[in-house]
Amino acid sequence: MNISKEAKIILLKAARQSIGTMFGGKEPEKPDYEKYPELKSEAGAFVTLTINKQLRGCIGYIIGQAPLFETVCDAAIQAAFNDPRFPSLTEKEFNKIKIEISVLGNFTPIKSYDDIIIGKHGLLLEEGGRGLLLPQVATEHNMTRDEFLTALCHKAGLYGNYWKERVLKIKTFTAEVFSEDEFKEEL
Repeated sequence: MNISKEAKIILLKAARQSIGTMFGGKEPEKPDYEKYPELKSEAGAFVTLTINKQLRGCIGYIIGQAPLFETVCDAAIQAAFNDPRFPSLTEKEFNKIKIEISVLGNFTPIKSYDDIIIGKHGLLLEEGGRGLLLPQVATEHNMTRDEFLTALCHKAGLYGNYWKERVLKIKTFTAEVFSEDEFKEEL
């Protein structure tokens, strides 16, 4: 998906405003879908929140079932208040968070682990449990392909070396990733 700079800014503002509604802020305004048709398309998306470069919440949707704008707004609220790994975001933390959005591309089944390209591909495993790792996870943590596969197995509730027993039913995907840091002047 090609998301324009303007549409990225709209999504980042909307994600922050959506979280802010829980602290008495106003709802984000719906965009002009004719001007920004990419915001109306149905695509999977994840919203990642960090404070001081430490994860504070990350939730999203693998498959879009609503316009991208609505998917991002909902994922932002879920990441802030319903990520089971963290307590709900507090109003004091709200101004400290940095928001990153990942809009997911198409999913492609792999034939071999050699098909996985670190830094380009995210991974989805739906075997035993469900695990998804965004493409940037591997690069942010300097993971090798083997470490990425082990982390994916853990995320799906499997033991880490499970992937070594056979080629698992893994799908790769790309993501268009952007964050508030990229658009400081416009936000």
